[in-house]
Amino acid sequence: MRKIILEEWLSLDGFAADKNNALDFFPSTEANKFSDEDQLKFLESVDLILLGRKTYELFVDFWPQATIDKEIIADKLNLLPKVIVSQTLKDAPWGKWKKAEVLSGDLIPEIKKLKAQNGKDIVLWGSISIARALIQENLIDEYHIQICPTVLGEGKKLFPTSDQYTNLKLVEVRNYPTGVVFLKYENK
Repeated sequence: MRKIILEEWLSLDGFAADKNNALDFFPSTEANKFSDEDQLKFLESVDLILLGRKTYELFVDFWPQATIDKEIIADKLNLLPKVIVSQTLKDAPWGKWKKAEVLSGDLIPEIKKLKAQNGKDIVLWGSISIARALIQENLIDEYHIQICPTVLGEGKKLFPTSDQYTNLKLVEVRNYPTGVVFLKYENK
């Protein structure tokens, strides 16, 4: 069975987006080149990218035109198959690359089907509402959290409210010259 890996950038005070749903607290791409090397290695372990509609719209405006001379993960990211979760999109083009599949059915059973297929792992980037739904259903196998050295004060939390603890196992920590700290947790 494939793993679902959730990769998120969070502020130091735990927000995945600021109060206006903006992501301006991330380090610039140029400053973050060290983590891009690690990301390129990570992409070898996945064969499917899962995105929500809003994250798709952010990504499709940038990644299909990106080139490896500026973004070392561009070709690998663009070549990987993508599934976009949306109740409104009918089509999900990806520039000159193969277009993404649109998943518009009942989220949890569809994700369980994807997870049960043979293949490498699945990465979910951004897509907070989808991440929350999968967290609530205990479908996230690994969390890759990049903590930015920024305090937002308020914003959109990643984790849903819960009446029980979720214990995770820390398996890796990396830090970067930008002050970003990468934390890899496995769901016990």
